[in-house]
Amino acid sequence: MSQQPRRRPSKPYRRPQKDPVRILAFEALRAVDERDAYANLVLPPLLRKAREHEDFDTRDAALATELVYGSLRWQGTYDAILAQCVDRPLREVDPPVLDVLTLGAHQLLGTRIPTHAAVSASVELARVVLGDGRAKFVNAVLRKVAAHDLDGWLERVAPPYDEDPEEHLGIVHAHPRWVVSALWDALGGGRAGIEDLLEADNERPEVTLVARPGRSTTDELLAAAGEDSALPGRWSPYAVRLAEGGEPGALDPVREGRAGVQDEGSQLVALALANAPVEGTDRAWLDGCAGPGGKAALLAALAAQRGAALLASEKQPHRARLVARALDGNPGPYAVIAADGTRPAWRAGAFDRVLVDVPCTGLGALRRRPEARWRRRPEDLDGFAPLQRELLRQALAAVRVGGVVGYATCSPHPAETRAVVDDVLKGRGGAPVAAEWVDARPLMPDVPALGDGPDVQLWPHLHGTDAMYLALLRRTG
Repeated sequence: MSQQPRRRPSKPYRRPQKDPVRILAFEALRAVDERDAYANLVLPPLLRKAREHEDFDTRDAALATELVYGSLRWQGTYDAILAQCVDRPLREVDPPVLDVLTLGAHQLLGTRIPTHAAVSASVELARVVLGDGRAKFVNAVLRKVAAHDLDGWLERVAPPYDEDPEEHLGIVHAHPRWVVSALWDALGGGRAGIEDLLEADNERPEVTLVARPGRSTTDELLAAAGEDSALPGRWSPYAVRLAEGGEPGALDPVREGRAGVQDEGSQLVALALANAPVEGTDRAWLDGCAGPGGKAALLAALAAQRGAALLASEKQPHRARLVARALDGNPGPYAVIAADGTRPAWRAGAFDRVLVDVPCTGLGALRRRPEARWRRRPEDLDGFAPLQRELLRQALAAVRVGGVVGYATCSPHPAETRAVVDDVLKGRGGAPVAAEWVDARPLMPDVPALGDGPDVQLWPHLHGTDAMYLALLRRTG
C-alpha cells in the first residue's frame, strides 16, 4: 500500500499589522488623487485627528508628513523607476496600488528607513488597504526597486544631459519636462542656475509668519516662539521664520489673528505696493483678488496706520469669508465683498492703490504644493491668460490718475508675468492703457538679485521665497 505524501502544515493566518502613520499617508495620497485636493489642506486635519490617539506622537506626525510630501514631490521620478519594475504599463496599475508603491519607493529611495523595514511596512500597508493578493504584487515590485539606490536608478532612467538636458533635469529633479523648460526660460543662464532652482523646489519650505503692523510685532512673535525656535525674516521687517516643526497655531498672536502665516515673498509684494509713491491723495486702497486674505490683512494693517481704508474683493464667496476672517480685528476701516474683479462693483478711478494677485498656474509655489507640478498642463496657461489680462485692465481702470497698480502672480512663467503686462499696456486684445512702469526694485531694499527691472521676479533658490512676480504701474491718463 503506497504511502500518501505528507501535506505541509499551512501557516496560520496572520492579521495585517495596522500602522497609523502609513495608513494616514495613504489616505492623504488618495484624497489628492481622487479629489484633486492639495496636501497642505488635506494633511493638517488628518494629523489633528491622529493626534487624538495617545500613541501618535510628534515623530509620527513628522514621518507621515515626509511620506506624503516626499511621495508627491518625487512622483514623476518614482513613476519612471516603477515603470521599470512592473510587467505592464504603469497606467494599468490601479491608482490605490500605485499610491502604496510610491510610498514604498519613497521610503526605499528618499529616506533613511532600512530596506527590509521599508519593504515590510509597505507590504503590511498593502495587506490592510488592498488585501493579501495585491500585497504580493507590492512585495515583488518593491524588491526590484530595492535593487538600486536613487542615484543608481537615475543613471538607468534619465537620459544623459548632453542628449536631452530638459528631460534629464526633469527626471533627476522630479519636474515635468515642460515645467523645466518654462522655468529655464524665465531664469535664463546655464545649467547651474536651473539646477539650483529645481533643487530649491524640492526642499521643504520654512514656515514664515507675518506680524501685522499695529497689531503685533516681530519681537512678540520671537518671544512667543522661543529664542531657539524662530529667527527674524530675511527681507521683510514684519517676518519671522519658524524652526522646522514649529506650530504657528500654538502662538497666541497667530491664534488671535494679530499675526498670520505668510511667505516672505508675498509680504514683499504687499509692502512694495504700499510704499510705492503716488501723486495726490492716499486714502482708498483695493485688493481685487483678495482670497484667502494674507496680503489683504497686511495691506489693511498698513492702510490703518495711514488713515486709509481697504476694500478687499474676492469672487468666490467661501474665499471671501476667509478674507473676512483674516481681517477681523483690524483697527482701521475696511470692507470685504464677494465680487468679480472683471466686472467691478466699484466706480472707475476710485482708488489710490490697487493690488491684483491674479489666479495662475502656481509654478512659483511648487515647494508648498508639490502635487501641482504633476497636475498642471501647458494648456493651462491659455486658460488663465484672458482672465489675467482682464483683471489687470480693470485694476488700471479702478485706480485714479497718479495712483499705482500692483500686478502680482505666484508664477515665474513669462506667459503669466511680463507678457501679460506688455499686452495690456500696448492694447493687445483691448484698448491701450495710459500707464507707465514704476521700478519695483528700490521698494524691496536690501533684497539682492532683483534683475534689470522695472519689474521684480523673486526666486526660491536666490531669496528663499516663493517665486513671486510683481509689476508696478502708475496710471497716467
